[in-house]
Amino acid sequence: MSDLPEWARRLDLSPHPEGGWFRETWRSDLTVPQSVLPPEYSGSRSAGTAILFLLMPGQQSAWHTVRSAELWLYHSGGPLLLEVGQHQETAETHLLGADILAGESPQFVVPPGHWQRARPRDDQPYLVSCVVVPGFDFADFALGAPTD
Repeated sequence: MSDLPEWARRLDLSPHPEGGWFRETWRSDLTVPQSVLPPEYSGSRSAGTAILFLLMPGQQSAWHTVRSAELWLYHSGGPLLLEVGQHQETAETHLLGADILAGESPQFVVPPGHWQRARPRDDQPYLVSCVVVPGFDFADFALGAPTD
């Protein structure tokens, strides 16, 4: 963690299994019972969760999928290249960032079950929040085969 800038160390982040750094910042007290969720969910889930997610220069998240919808919200750095698709081979690249006139978007929703990975375009730290609804559970998370 000593390689992180001081502002990032103050966020109290931990290494993320997919790459980068994260900290869960919110988990809803409201629980969605399994009986109202689609059958692929193995149990009840929090109504929603949120994390801070940081990628440092040269880092990227691994290809992964989450069973629930995931909303990415831009904070700083960028733009971030967010690749999303039903399959890794057919993923489309979206630019997450603050320069709307340059085609960047300050937020993007990854549909449930879609493959995704994120990479900073430029040589700077990149900070986002990710909100998952229904809430994130590692039972709903899968890492993909490594690719470049």
